[in-house]
Amino acid sequence: MQKGDYLITILRSKKTVFSSKDIALLWQESNSSTTRIRLNYYVKKKALYQIRKGFYAKDKNYNKLELATRIFTPAYVSFETVLLAEGLIFQYYKDFFIASYLSREIDIDAQKYIYRKIKDTALTNPLGIEHRHETSIATKERAFLDILYINKDYYFDNLHSLDWEKVFLILPIYENDRMTKKVNQFYKQTKNN
Repeated sequence: MQKGDYLITILRSKKTVFSSKDIALLWQESNSSTTRIRLNYYVKKKALYQIRKGFYAKDKNYNKLELATRIFTPAYVSFETVLLAEGLIFQYYKDFFIASYLSREIDIDAQKYIYRKIKDTALTNPLGIEHRHETSIATKERAFLDILYINKDYYFDNLHSLDWEKVFLILPIYENDRMTKKVNQFYKQTKNN
C-alpha cells in the first residue's frame, strides 16, 4: 500500500467507526505497533478522530449507534432505544440501550451508552436482529422480548403494532417460563382491546 493510500482506504469505507483491529485489516498490516504509530499520526494531523482508546472515526459526525455495537461485541441496539423509535413506549430516553454479554454504562462525547446483559444463547441468536448502516438493531418484537427478559414488570404504552407471530417465533430463544407467561398475558390483553 502506498503512503497516501492508508487514509484513503478508511475514508472510502461505508463504516463511520473503526477499531484499531478493523484498520489493521483494511491496511493489511500485521504489525500492531506500525498501525498504532500511523493512527497516532493521523489523529495528530486531525485527519482521523479518536473516539476513545482503540476506536476511531472519519470525523466527529460518526454514527453513534454504530459505535454502540462496536465497543463490546457481540452487541445490538435494543430495549428502550428501539421501543421508543417504534412507538411501543412514549417516554423519551436520550441514552442508547444495547444488549450485550455484560452490564456497563459508558459516556462518550456527551452520549450515554447503557449495556444490559442478555444470556449468550439469546444474545448470539440472530432471530429478530436486523443489520442497518453497519449496525445491528433489534426489531420491535425482539426489543419487546429483551425488555421483558430483564424486567419482570414493564409498562408499554402501545403493543398494537407488534407482529405476535414474530414474538412467539423469537420467544423460545430465551428459555424463560416467566417470560412466556407474561407474553401470553400481553397477547390476550392486546387481542381483547
